[in-house]
Amino acid sequence: MPKQYHKTVSKRLPVPEAISKDSMKETSHVESSSLECIEKNSLAESSSQEHIEESSLPEAASQSQDKATKKIAIIMRSKNSAWVIANTLAALNSQDFQDYELILVDSGSTDATLEIASFYDCRLIEIEPGDYYPGKVLNQAIEQCQAEVVVFLNSDAVLLRDDSLTNLLDAFNDPDIVAAFGRQIPRPEAHLWVKRDYATSFPATGNPPSWITLSLPFAAIRRQHWQQHPFYQDAWASEDTEWGHWAQTSGYKLAYVPQALLMHSHNYTLKQVYGRRYVEGEADAFIYHKKHKLTSAISGFAKGLLRDCFQHMITRDLRGLLFTPSRLFVYHWAYYAGLRWGNTRIRQQIKNDSTGQRAVLSRYQ
Repeated sequence: MPKQYHKTVSKRLPVPEAISKDSMKETSHVESSSLECIEKNSLAESSSQEHIEESSLPEAASQSQDKATKKIAIIMRSKNSAWVIANTLAALNSQDFQDYELILVDSGSTDATLEIASFYDCRLIEIEPGDYYPGKVLNQAIEQCQAEVVVFLNSDAVLLRDDSLTNLLDAFNDPDIVAAFGRQIPRPEAHLWVKRDYATSFPATGNPPSWITLSLPFAAIRRQHWQQHPFYQDAWASEDTEWGHWAQTSGYKLAYVPQALLMHSHNYTLKQVYGRRYVEGEADAFIYHKKHKLTSAISGFAKGLLRDCFQHMITRDLRGLLFTPSRLFVYHWAYYAGLRWGNTRIRQQIKNDSTGQRAVLSRYQ
């Protein structure tokens, strides 16, 4: 059963004026600081709990009804996010729009993630790590809220403006808009190729490239249109891409909102690059009916090698230059392997999508 945290007094962690490179690293220092903050407020927490217990039943029922009728719900997914979730929740709690219900879906955190989250007014849904299939999990979470607009915010996505949420929601003032997503910028410690990819995918002005249809680290959709087309579950990944592709091909409008600014990126290891690209390839077989071609993988590797080596040389990034051949080989080979497996599943009508899940999760152990 979902656990619920309801605080009579809202406790707000301060949002740092600037989030440094060191503060975003996954270190025990961040986790210790978060726990220290919780311990210092244990007395206030106890007082707040006593106040809740003294509340009358009609008042509690009224609060539950208000929660159920919120027009905006925010769904946040987490697993072992203690290194960053304090920043994420503090930034969210400092937005100039606060009339929402926060739903946290946690898939087996073993660090301080849930302790930090319990400091905020949120509804917790806990699932087993092996049950985490993105499309399925999101559909179940949306079913448990009645909001008109559902916002998605990753636990490692830190909003960088106090009006990021407002700007995202303002897109829905246009009744033709069915979904909107924000602009992601990479963390200060992001690798050079990551920064380049983010600059291309999420421009400061204009529209994103065609392959970015929707991006759920920070996005929102109208619930009534989700009811028409829930997130797909054919493959493990790219549920946002598939939903955006469906909306576009169905004649609906989506909005890219650069003013809905957030920080979100990953410096993947080679194992993690393989997992991500494998499931993206598998998903593209289902979404775009794309066929696997070894020649395309070889061509992509060659072009990427020339482009990235040149960029690393002119920026004098020796480490990035040395890492480029192996990264690009894994990047393109994994996508080809995933695409081939996706086509095999379609051809043989294989419903089991656990291969993609293993490809990703086994590389994060």
